[in-house]
Formats: sequence, C-alpha cells, structure tokens
Amino acid sequence: MKKTASIALLLAMTLGFVACNEKPAKQAEVTPTQKLVNQYAEVELTTDISILSENEKQMLPILMDVADIMEELFWMDAVGNKADFLAKLTDPAAIEYSKINYGPWDRLNNNEAFLSGFEAKPKGANFYPADMTQEEFDAIDNEMKTDWYTKIQRDENGELKVVPYHVAYQEQLKKASKLLIQASELAEDAGLKNYLELRADALLTDNYLASDLAWMDMKNNTIDFVVGPIETYEDALYGYKASHSGQILVKDKVWSEKLSKFASLLPRLQEGLPVPAEYKAEKANANADMNVYDEIYSAGDCNAGSKNIAINLPNDPRVHAQKGSRKLQLKNVMKAKFDKILVPISDLLMDESQRKNITFDAFFENVMFHEVAHGLGIKYTLKDQESVRKVLKDTYTSIEEGKADILGLYMITQMAEWGELDADKLMDNYVTFMAGIFRSVRFGASSAHGKANMIRFYFFEEQGAFTRNAETGTYKVNFEKMKAAMNELGKQILIIQGDGNYEAAKQMIADRGFIREDLQKDLDRVNNAGIPKDIVYKQGVTVLGL
Repeated sequence: MKKTASIALLLAMTLGFVACNEKPAKQAEVTPTQKLVNQYAEVELTTDISILSENEKQMLPILMDVADIMEELFWMDAVGNKADFLAKLTDPAAIEYSKINYGPWDRLNNNEAFLSGFEAKPKGANFYPADMTQEEFDAIDNEMKTDWYTKIQRDENGELKVVPYHVAYQEQLKKASKLLIQASELAEDAGLKNYLELRADALLTDNYLASDLAWMDMKNNTIDFVVGPIETYEDALYGYKASHSGQILVKDKVWSEKLSKFASLLPRLQEGLPVPAEYKAEKANANADMNVYDEIYSAGDCNAGSKNIAINLPNDPRVHAQKGSRKLQLKNVMKAKFDKILVPISDLLMDESQRKNITFDAFFENVMFHEVAHGLGIKYTLKDQESVRKVLKDTYTSIEEGKADILGLYMITQMAEWGELDADKLMDNYVTFMAGIFRSVRFGASSAHGKANMIRFYFFEEQGAFTRNAETGTYKVNFEKMKAAMNELGKQILIIQGDGNYEAAKQMIADRGFIREDLQKDLDRVNNAGIPKDIVYKQGVTVLGL
C-alpha cells in the first residue's frame, strides 16, 4: 500500500498537481476598483436572428453605428469628451468602471466619486456650466432655456447662452442622420421606414414631435430603435435636459399578442384611481401599445449604470394626449436580472414561507404594469394646466417613478379582482414586488428609481405592510396592510402631481428617499453574499452571430 501511495504521489508531482515543499500560490488581491466592476454580472444580448429578413440583418450594423454616436454624445451630456477622459486613466479596472458609469462617479453609490481627484458630481451634469448660479439661469431671457433639447453654455464674454443640441453636436448628428436614412432604405415595414426618416430629420432640427407620433404608429415592425435625446434623469439640477440614448430591439410577437388586451382597460383603471375625481379627470388613452422585445444593443444614457428592463415612451405630453404611449418590456434583460439578482436576494432576505411566491411571471407583470401606469394619473396641474414634469423640476423623475411603481401594483390588484388576471397568484405579485424593492434600492439615492423604492419601503414600514424577523433577518409581507398602503401612497403621489406641489415632493424625498442604518445592514448582507447589483452587456454583431 505504501509503495502504491508513493507512486501515486510521484505521479502527481510529475504532472504538477503537488508542489513538494511549496506553499500554495497566493491569489492576486482584488483591488477596490475591481470589486466595483465585479458588482456587475456580464450578460450577452442575443436573440433568435433567424426571424429577421436579410434586409433587417443588414440594417442592424447601421443602427449600431447610430447608437455608438449616441454613446459619444451621452459622454458629452454627462461629463465631457470620452476619449480625453479615458486617456488619463491607466488602471484597467478604473477604465472599465468609468465606461460603466460614463465618468468618475459611481451611479450605484449616490454618484460618489470612485476616482481620486474628483469632486462631487455637478447636479446639472454637463448640460450647464459647473459654475452657473440659479440667479444666472433665472436671468436668461430665452424661453428655450428649459427646452429638453438645449444646453446652457458660456459665450466668449462669459455670458450664458442657450445652444440647441443640433448646433452643439452638429457634426455627430449630421452623421447619425445620414445613417438613419441609409437604414430606412433597407426597411421593409412602412411604419419603420417612416419613423427612421422622420427621426433623421429630427436629429437635425430638435423637433421630435413628428417622429414620436410616427413611432407610435408603428405596429408590425420586428426591429425597433429608440434613439435620440430621450430621458431627463441625468439633469439632477432642474430635470429639463434630455440625454442621448440608443437601444436596438427585436419584437417577440408571440408574447406581445398576450399583452395587447390590457390596453383597453386603461380608461377603466383611470376612473378607479384612489383619489378625488378632479385628480383623475384626464383621460387615459386606451390605444397604448404593450409589446415584448429582446434588447440586442444598448448605448448612451440607457446603458449607464443600472440597466432598464422596460421602456415607457414618448415623454412628450402632446403625444400622450393624441396617441398615448408605448410600453416596451425587455424580456431577455428582465430574465437575466430575475435569475442573477432577484432570486438570490429573495433567498437571503424574504421569509422562507414566502419564497415560493417569487416568480418570473409576477416579476414580469410588476414591471409591465409599472410602465403602463406611467399613462395613468396627472400630466398637467389642476390649477394652472402646466406640465407636471416642468413644475416638479428635479423631483419629477423620482415622484413619477414612484407613481408608476405603486399604480402598477394597484392595476394588477384591480385586474385580478375583475378576473382579468389570476387572483390566486396575486400574492406572488405582492411578495415579488417587495423583493424587487431590495433589488432597486441598491441603485442608490442618485437614481430616480432608487429614491422611489426607498420612499415606498419606508412608507410600507410605517403602514405595517411587512414585518422583519430580527432573528433571521427576513421580511414577510402582510397582504391586506400592503394593499391599504399601496392605495394611500398612490393617492398622496397623485395629489402632489395634480397640485404641482414641488415643496411636498421635496419633503417626501427628504423624509424617505435615503437608506437608513437598519436597511443598509441588510443590503450589506446582500453585498457580502456576492450577489451582483446589476448587469453589464456583452453585445454587438459578433455576439449576435451576424
């Protein structure tokens, strides 16, 4: 036996399995910046390209080129020239994390600087001069200063001036416009062709209404392209300026057909909102599109930090009044986040008896009806008929996202009670909704979605919508109390919006829009368990197999 053992040991040493008289090699220590990069789980953006025609396959690289221009412009929106910024960095992890965050500020950590030598992120990002005062902005005698598609810059005399995007980014937008025309020539769907042509013109004029309306009219296209200056989240100073973004999507027509019936219920849902009649007098458009997609390319604003899993557009209230909005569910992204993030968080933080209620169907519905709920409630203030977005300024995005979250759950509850959804599975929606809060608050206070989730968490806590077991550190949903809290919070938000009450919005965020110590300890448990905070994309023609 000893001889056999010796031969085995000698063989192992010869093959390199055992190093005699050597200590195991010490693994290289992971740097703090690399640990930040590791918060993101890599996901390949793919779809079944066999459903695409040859023309559509040829179109995709062109659309990617346009999206890459939006990527360049979003760097300009957020911090400045991408190449100049990255050229100053040598650490590969610092470069990688800067690319994820589009600058030196960590979007998952309240925009704290993760690179030395940088101060706090300017609230106005790069849309305004960093040294601009509110008095200076107020003194600008140009009504375009609050326009979504303008920047504020200083002229040669140091005076503030309003510069339209199509002037500030003339070279890049001309190139993008030509590429969109090129792509339109390959479009076989008339609606997509019309949209791409109109969007090409909009990039050169900053007049996006016609292309937004054309986007709403597209019904039969397989490829979709959300491109241009879209959301205003990056402008944390006033919430006025739209950021450049590009997302290429491929429609899942089977899943999309399943969702189409819910659009007709919007007027009835609007009428039933838990607020006085005057706060639900606006009509909800029953023609809103709800479709399911695989995302195959993401660039610019939509790719910064935490990744979106659904889209509700356009943002223009004139489009809402005429045609409503479209709700796009990104199924492949949603499934990746559910599997890699939500399920592991639930196994750690949700009561064991309710973990069976964490389902992808519930997660999918919660996200879907969040987007639908953007179309409910108030778009213009009751007293002055001003845009709620404009009146609530920097608080708008957090309050609006909070509205959509809570009214989405309200809609699911109503439809389950009407028999349109399975009432027996309603508890799945509530428990999955609660678990989803833990996923989203990790985005931090710099994120509108993060603030909205913090507000809701503490409101639910105050109302007894859940209990926390101090011994196990797990949370358990109380269905009836969560339902009551849902209605009350929805009511408060809708009244703030209808009144255009900026001070009340600020107070709601100040009271609850931050992570307190006890919640932070639970989130630290999640972080220490190595559960990713979000995902980062591997994408492009090679990944798609084109």
